[in-house]
Amino acid sequence: MKRCKLLLDENLPPRTKFTRLNNRFNIKHIVHDYHKSGISDREIFKVAERQERIILTLNERDFIGNSRRKSGLIGLSPNLSTEDIDKKVTSILTKHKKCYLIGKFIHVGKNNL
Repeated sequence: MKRCKLLLDENLPPRTKFTRLNNRFNIKHIVHDYHKSGISDREIFKVAERQERIILTLNERDFIGNSRRKSGLIGLSPNLSTEDIDKKVTSILTKHKKCYLIGKFIHVGKNNL
């Protein structure tokens, strides 16, 4: 059973702010863990693909055109608080025994869950 590995885009707070996600999943931040500030979206996708991580971002439009063979994308509404993101994404990911988001895109907003 393969659990999801997550990659936080630089527009999100450090992973320590997402206590539920950080306790249940392998989660890394592109800036705080990999020290890659200001890199292109294509480079973020390369990191995600190499490590088979799902990208979490507030600017999904910048990422939608990229291929996601070994990664995935969770677009987050900018209206969500850090606590809302933590609860909603954890809920979505824990409903499945394995990471079903590889190769997929979902949007998480106020109306999810």
